[in-house]
Amino acid sequence: MTKRLFVFLALILAMSFTACGTGNTGTNPSDNDNQSANLNGSLDSILEEIYETAELSDSFREYIEKGLQTTEITADNIVYHLGTDDIEYEDAIASEPIMSPSAYELCLVRVKEGSDMEKIKADIKENVDPMKWVCVGVDTKNILVDNIGDVLILVMSDEAGKALHEAFLSL
Repeated sequence: MTKRLFVFLALILAMSFTACGTGNTGTNPSDNDNQSANLNGSLDSILEEIYETAELSDSFREYIEKGLQTTEITADNIVYHLGTDDIEYEDAIASEPIMSPSAYELCLVRVKEGSDMEKIKADIKENVDPMKWVCVGVDTKNILVDNIGDVLILVMSDEAGKALHEAFLSL
C-alpha cells in the first residue's frame, strides 16, 4: 500500500511539473509571447486591424470612422506624442482626432532591433502628457503602454483604451 501511494504521489508530482512548464510564465499577458513575436505588416494595417477587432461602443466606432487622422511621428513631434525622444525607432504613427471635445490618441511604434523595450515603455508611461489637449485630458490610469515584439502601442483614452489594448494584444 505504501509503495502504491508513493508511486501515485510521484506521478502526480511529475504531472504537476509538466503542467506548470507549459503556457505563459509571466504574471502579465504582455510579458510572454507578446514580447518576442514580431507583428507582420505595416503600422497602418496593424492600426486598421485594431480598430476592426476592438469591442467598442457604437458611438466610439462612429467617432473612429468620421473623426480620426493618422499622423506620422517624426523627430519634430515625437515628444508631443510619446513624451520622450529617447527612442530608436523605424516607423511610428499616431491616430488622433481631427477635432474632438474628448482626449484620445493611439500610437504605434516599430522600435529598432536590440532596443530596450521595457525602458522605452517605462519612459513613455512616465513622460507622456495626459493633459496635452486643450481643456481636456486622460486619467493617468488610462494611459496604456505595451508591446508585441518590436511594435509598441500607446493608448490614451478614458472611454476605449482597454478595448483597444485588448484588440492589440489579440493580434
